[in-house]
Amino acid sequence: MQRAIRTCLMRGGTSKGVFLRAPDLPPPGPLRDAVVLRIFGSPDPRQIDGLGGADTLTSKMAIIGPPSIPGADLDYTFGQVSFVEPKVDYGGNCGNISAAVGPFAVNQGLIPAAQAGSTSRVVCIHNTNTGALLKATVPLGDGPDGMQAALVDGDVSIAGVPGACAPVDLDFSATQGSVTGKLLPSGQLCETLRVPLEDGDKEEELDVTLLDAGQPMVFLRASQVFEPHLAAAPPSEQVQALEKDIQLLRRVERIRGVAAVKMGIVKRWQDAERVSSYTPFVAVVSPPPTGSNAHFAAVCVFMQKVHKAYPVTGSVATTAAALLQGTVVHAAAARHLEGDKLASPGTCEANVRICHPSGVMEVQGAVRSGTEPSLLKAAMQRTARCLMDGQAYIPWSVWPAE
Repeated sequence: MQRAIRTCLMRGGTSKGVFLRAPDLPPPGPLRDAVVLRIFGSPDPRQIDGLGGADTLTSKMAIIGPPSIPGADLDYTFGQVSFVEPKVDYGGNCGNISAAVGPFAVNQGLIPAAQAGSTSRVVCIHNTNTGALLKATVPLGDGPDGMQAALVDGDVSIAGVPGACAPVDLDFSATQGSVTGKLLPSGQLCETLRVPLEDGDKEEELDVTLLDAGQPMVFLRASQVFEPHLAAAPPSEQVQALEKDIQLLRRVERIRGVAAVKMGIVKRWQDAERVSSYTPFVAVVSPPPTGSNAHFAAVCVFMQKVHKAYPVTGSVATTAAALLQGTVVHAAAARHLEGDKLASPGTCEANVRICHPSGVMEVQGAVRSGTEPSLLKAAMQRTARCLMDGQAYIPWSVWPAE
């Protein structure tokens, strides 16, 4: 015998996730996580006995429930489901999966319909992982039953996804200090980390920027990570180098661990992989490749894997860092952000283009500099689509009848 659970498989941006409804699940805790792991077929590198996609970009989950704060249309909890160990990480949000929350809510009738004749619906999303309020503008069309539905067909293409779809406009402007409570968790635009080497007897010093907007991020210069010929190579080549070099990935994890301590996420760097495997992300930045229209290049490492494209929440922090003079990202981008007076005090606004392994993504960003820098704007366009709607099944033994 098996228990059926309403399930929807959604693509959001360059990620894919299993969408569940909070009322259909046990309360937050070990039983809920056991149910989710069984739905995904975790832990198993192939996730052969579940719906997981056996990749960090496709082993993601969204739980949608009624709003718990004023001004929100719904609550959204993101989970990164491990296929290596029996763990669901709720340490941060996924911006790509966030892009699918609005269309899911519209299609499932979880929010009041827009006024007759409306061509779009703004969905206010409370992300419970970070406490942030996101806004998604979902284009509308008529479903087969005559009810409003999220529009699918369109002409917007995003790097990393074949074809074109209708756009979903995302506003992450209110996500400063998403986890740590501060845009600059350590109060510095750039600082030096002392990171243990592999043998543990010596340390290396690295210049980094630690910034929290959308998602806590650790920014490194490519010249500090790669040999000179790779530091100047396109992101796709840097990804290949990282994937082939386990020792280099372990070094990045040590850097992430030390940064996580500095950001107040963990107490000891050795605990980061176990306690907070999802947060923070690490981005390696460099000037844009020759011929690219991007302002700089970036490769992201998260969950001890290399991102095949670039995370949306990570792009929020990356954009803020690019616009703040004195950061590692600004140093890579300043010569290419044409027409922007990055050195002047006050407000800086630009459409920031990030070259990543799958192409280029653009973020509309604005920051206020000074003694207390702040994020004023972070908005971008994604696409999303429902892939499957139905039921997932788990054995009764996982969640026995009450």
